[in-house]
Amino acid sequence: MSEPIAAAEPSPDPFPTPQAAPEAWSKSSSKASSKASSKASSKASSKPRAARLARAGLARVLAFRTSLRVARLRHWLAGRLPPRARGRLAENVRHAELAGLAFAFRARAVAIAVVALWLLVLVPWPRGLYYLAAAGLFFVLGTIPYALRRHPRAWAIKLAFTVLDVALMSAVIIVPPPAGLGVDWPIQTRLRTPEFLYVLLLLGEAALTYRPLAVLWTGTWIAAIWSLGVWLVYAREDTVRFADAVRDGGLRSEESLKVFLDPAYVGLTPLWTQGIVTGLFTLLLAIAVWRGRGTMLAQVRAEVVRADLARYVSPDVADALAARAHAGFGAPQTRVVAVLFADVIGFTGMSEELGPERAFALLGGFRERSCKVVFRHAGTLDKFLGDGFMATFGGLDGRGDGAARAVACALDLQREIDAWNAKRIARGAEPIRVAVGVHCGPVVIGTIGADQRVEFTVIGDVVNVASRLQSATREVGGRILVSEGCLAAAGPAAAGRFTRSLPLTLRGRTQPIVVHVAE
Repeated sequence: MSEPIAAAEPSPDPFPTPQAAPEAWSKSSSKASSKASSKASSKASSKPRAARLARAGLARVLAFRTSLRVARLRHWLAGRLPPRARGRLAENVRHAELAGLAFAFRARAVAIAVVALWLLVLVPWPRGLYYLAAAGLFFVLGTIPYALRRHPRAWAIKLAFTVLDVALMSAVIIVPPPAGLGVDWPIQTRLRTPEFLYVLLLLGEAALTYRPLAVLWTGTWIAAIWSLGVWLVYAREDTVRFADAVRDGGLRSEESLKVFLDPAYVGLTPLWTQGIVTGLFTLLLAIAVWRGRGTMLAQVRAEVVRADLARYVSPDVADALAARAHAGFGAPQTRVVAVLFADVIGFTGMSEELGPERAFALLGGFRERSCKVVFRHAGTLDKFLGDGFMATFGGLDGRGDGAARAVACALDLQREIDAWNAKRIARGAEPIRVAVGVHCGPVVIGTIGADQRVEFTVIGDVVNVASRLQSATREVGGRILVSEGCLAAAGPAAAGRFTRSLPLTLRGRTQPIVVHVAE
């Protein structure tokens, strides 16, 4: 018999009632009330919290925009490029700035020489020796930052020496020469001469550095140091001032003139005028330098773009496009052009044996040497054609010697390949052979293609003949085939390099042409 089943214990009621479980009910009700109160309080505080978050977000946006504007202003004052303008553009700007510093130093040296000669004529000896010594010291102060122009802190050094320049020039103008070298006049008379204009020459030097900050820095220190020097003279006990004379009562015109003509008189009106003129001149010159720097940056960017463009098209095409893009560059026109085709013989079989990596390196070496030779003869590299290329001569420059340059390029290319083969054989690599065909005649030159992609090239039967001549080198046995018309246009100097001539019927043509062969 089976054992009797024990009575199961009653399971706890999942929904207790106050009568069944008063403690559980009280706990759940208290929890529910606390949740309700917390929700109510959270709703009540959600609006102020959202407002605080919105204000914090707005403050962060304003702080970011302010920092961005401050950074832009700092870069404008310092004449630096923004952080995103790095690489070759920044390097080219650096070279332009160094050239500006060198030019500023040379202009400074010329100005010192001119002023020194003028002082020799104007100032009697030996007092002129004092001013010549000051000019020599001024030259030394300019030489030191110029010698350190490539130092990492070159601009800080330049700005520091600018302060010394202003201090030295102001001291030489205001302070009389040592006893025995100068005339025994009151020091106040030093402020009545127009020598303050010499100080403004420092602004001209600063403007040649392409940096607005250098101009503002120089103008600020000119105003500060010169004002300090004038104020020290004005505050002397022996100085005659209008303020002291007017203190006793009004002055008639004769008395005012007497005060003005007093050798010890110093007025502040000239100082205020000098300060205002210096400030305006500094501001206008800084704006002019900023605009000039913008032009310089645009020119540098154009040079960088032209250099990048020359990597994708022939350099002469890049130059012509940069110079005449606004004048309908690439419009079709008929010209007499020499066309050269070159091709590596048996490259397909060599690629199969070498593998992709080595075949890629071989093709890269061939293209590098080919470009060097074509550009050396002022040719236009029209396009690469797998393991070959097409080049034209006389299409852009209109010099009239395209045939001579094309033939010279073909001969030079073979010499370059021979030199390369010598190195390849020395390291155990297989030499390569290059076939070249050259022909010249009238073609249509210009851009052709769609709106999204155009190509600057030449079209005409001359191109087909040159390509067929390159292919016919396998049949004839030579390395260079040149048509008779092209060789005649090239001149007698090139004819001696070709060993034989023969009539040849090219593929796809019915009439034979006379060709000249170079082994």
